[in-house]
Amino acid sequence: MADLEYSTENGVATILLNRPERKNAFTLPMIDDWGDAVAQAKDDPDVRVLVVRGAGDAFCAGVDLGRATGEMGLGPLDQKELLRLRIQRIPTLLEQMDKPVIACMPGVAVGAGLDMALMCDIRLAARSGRFGESYIKIGFVPGAGGMWYLPRLVGIAKAMEIFMTGDLYPAEECERMGLINKVYDDDKLIEATYEMAEKIAGWNPVATGMIKRALYQSTRIDLQTSLDLASSHMGVLRSTDSSQSATKAIQDRVGGERPIKD
Repeated sequence: MADLEYSTENGVATILLNRPERKNAFTLPMIDDWGDAVAQAKDDPDVRVLVVRGAGDAFCAGVDLGRATGEMGLGPLDQKELLRLRIQRIPTLLEQMDKPVIACMPGVAVGAGLDMALMCDIRLAARSGRFGESYIKIGFVPGAGGMWYLPRLVGIAKAMEIFMTGDLYPAEECERMGLINKVYDDDKLIEATYEMAEKIAGWNPVATGMIKRALYQSTRIDLQTSLDLASSHMGVLRSTDSSQSATKAIQDRVGGERPIKD
């Protein structure tokens, strides 16, 4: 059985972190496979949504330090390049992928494991889940993107608390602070995740891609630029067969007296 498994069904690709005996803590070969799987999902026209989930009762416990003894002895430049070319490859690929990404979190996610969830677009968690940033406990700086993602979700003050204490936070508190989108009973999480994934996969993929891209771009630009971007995207989408068919179906359902015009 592979440490990381990739599969597709009904327009949904799944990356399964499959080391439950180690809380799905990742090794460097596993990270390489993870990046390859993201690239495969990104380039597959039949994949419309990507789900990343952990096997067993955890999402990901971060780097498996017991398997990282060789990397710990690298010099500063080699350490930086290892992070840049391998671990940081994943957020770079995800930023380039317009398809929505859902993290299915059945339990603990800490350190780089939480960072890997933060870089997904939507996070769904089991009620028993516990989440935190543990870098401070071993004197590390967050290296997988957490310092970029976390304050944008919970604000700078809360992010500072999470990083500086190294504490674990229960799933329902994480939902209240905006780190988690929704919390489900443990035995309902996987079913709820794929219900959402398949619902999203059923929409016009051009629209979901444009919405995702424009949403992130709008966090970095002024209002007028965002409005201009939206009007350009709308012009493209209104010309697609999928959009025209959906609009006609709604018009037919409500009587069709008032067609939408430019």
